[in-house]
Amino acid sequence: MLSVTTDEQAGLAVLEPQGALSKEDFERAAGLIDPYLKKSHRLNGLVIRTKEFPGWDSFAALSSHLKFVREHHKKISRIALCTDSVIGNFAKRIAPHFVAAEVRVFTFEELDRAKAWVTGKT
Repeated sequence: MLSVTTDEQAGLAVLEPQGALSKEDFERAAGLIDPYLKKSHRLNGLVIRTKEFPGWDSFAALSSHLKFVREHHKKISRIALCTDSVIGNFAKRIAPHFVAAEVRVFTFEELDRAKAWVTGKT
């Protein structure tokens, strides 16, 4: 399951996976984020918070994830990865090849700091 919370005033979305990600998780995330993007055309930032990367429950989930990235990456200014997993550093290095957003890694406990960074308040 993927928990998605949005803060329209800050132009921020926080994604917190709990367990392997499914195709429906990304469809639900798009359903929550897209109405905001339709109004404002841009999201200041996205925070992805997870202790460890949970993976995907199927190839369809991976495909849905890639579709979500493809359809949204140019509309997001910054992406903060809040994780204690080594995948965070890997993602930071590989992300510039796939997304237009600036990417920074924070520890799992640095959620408030990550939110401040993605919204430009630091």
